[in-house]
This record gives sequence, C-alpha cells and structure tokens, in this order.
Amino acid sequence: MARKRRIEFPGAFYDVLSRGNNRQQIFRDGQDYRIYLRRLEKYRQQYEFTLYAFVLMPNHVHLLIETGIANLSKIMQGLQQSYTSYFHQKYKSVGHLFQGRYKAILCQRDAYLLGLVRYIHLNPLRAGPVKTLEDFSWSSHHAFLGRLKQPSVEKNLILAMLSEDKFCAVKRYLQFVQEEMDQGHQERFYEVVDQRYLGSAEFIENIK
Repeated sequence: MARKRRIEFPGAFYDVLSRGNNRQQIFRDGQDYRIYLRRLEKYRQQYEFTLYAFVLMPNHVHLLIETGIANLSKIMQGLQQSYTSYFHQKYKSVGHLFQGRYKAILCQRDAYLLGLVRYIHLNPLRAGPVKTLEDFSWSSHHAFLGRLKQPSVEKNLILAMLSEDKFCAVKRYLQFVQEEMDQGHQERFYEVVDQRYLGSAEFIENIK
C-alpha cells in the first residue's frame, strides 16, 4: 500500500516513532543516549517546537511533538541525520541507522495528550528492560518529577490538567501513571484513520 502524504502545518501535534534499521540498536551506551538528547534540545530551540514527552529505547525513539515554525519533516531530518553522523563516526559503521521513514500520527491533542504521555512513559516497563520507571533514565518521566532540565519538556500544561496546585499535580501525575502500570499494548492509540490521523471524525474532517 502506498504511503499517504504527510499532513504538516504549524501547531500540528504528532505521535512520532522511529526505529533502528532491521531493529538494530541505535543506543549502545549512556553517551549515545545523552548525545541524542542534546541534539533533540538543539533542534527544539532552533525550530521552536514543543516537546511534550519522549522515551529513548535501545532500538527506537518515541516522541510527542507539536510543531512551530518548521514542519515535522525538517525537524526529524535534522535530528536523525545529525545523530546518524555521530553514530557512524563513533562506531565506524555505514548505511542506514534508522528504518526507512519514521512513523508520525497526527493526533487530536486535547483528547489524547495525557494518555499518550502516560503510554510513552510506560514503554520501558512494557518492553521489560526495567521493573520500575525510577530505574530507567532515558525518558521525560523524570522531567515531570523535576529531575530533568534538558531537553526542555512542556510539562506545565499537562500537570495543570491534573491540578492547579503544582505539588498536588505531580502527585496526581504519579497516580495517573500508576493506574496503567500493569497494562500492555493500548489499542486505542492505534485506531488510526487513513494511516495518518488519531482523533474524532470532526477533528479529521477539519484537518482534511
């Protein structure tokens, strides 16, 4: 089936997934994770997009992004090419590091923001490399607890959806995550229309 043309415009909200080519590891040590996060922050500042959540797994990257002055293609091209160059130079490798075109679903932000943040943060538990989120360093979960300064994550909007009081909001965030700690694959985040959209019929019609 032919790929659909990607819909891009300022303020678009995407669930982005990029895998290693042939499921190879794209992060081999702590330095690799840190370099990717530095580049993520660099392009966030350069292209003025909003980063709501992220998780870096050994063989894939999952990002929640709202675009600003630049479209998603430009953001991801810069980010992926920059990291690939670093990776090949370090490991003396060649060829494609990432698997083809990254997957980007245009989502209805108000309806899916909270759920997607939680789903992304629980990825390490579903995949099994750790038993608690505290044991996994490479996600924006720690930003919501005030333990991560870069890359800059837009946590305030999300916490404000849980409570106007910051202390209470963090507590409710942890409770919110805990509610689905034992859940696996969440089908509702894969109910994509036309390979590109996640949202109500009205949302999709307005986008079209």
